[in-house]
Amino acid sequence: QVRVVESGGGLVQPGGSLRLSCAASGSIFSIYVMGWYRQAPGNERELVATISSGGSTNYADSVKGRFTISRDNAKNTVYLQMNSLKPEDTAVYYCNSPGTVGFAWGQGTQVTVSS
Repeated sequence: QVRVVESGGGLVQPGGSLRLSCAASGSIFSIYVMGWYRQAPGNERELVATISSGGSTNYADSVKGRFTISRDNAKNTVYLQMNSLKPEDTAVYYCNSPGTVGFAWGQGTQVTVSS
C-alpha cells in the first residue's frame, strides 16, 4: 500500500500564498496520476487538481488560474502552489491517486484563509 504525508498548510490572509507538499512511499510513484483534494467542514471531499505521470494537469474551475500542481518523481513528491487564496479555500487538503487501488489517505494538512 502506498502511503502519503501532506505538509505545508497554515493560516494565511486572503490574497496570500501557500505551497503544499505530499511525499509518497514506494518505488513506482512516477507511474501514478496524482491529485490534490480538499474537504471543508460540512462538505464532501472534492478533487481540485490532478497531474498525470507525463505532467499533464487539470484543475477544478474554482481554483483554475490560482493553483498550480507539479511533481518531482525523483523525490516521490507532488506539490500544490496556491496563490490569491480566498476564505472559501479554507479546508483540509489531501493528496491521493484518483481511481488507484492501494493508496492510503493521509492525515491531510489544514489550510485556513482568514484576516
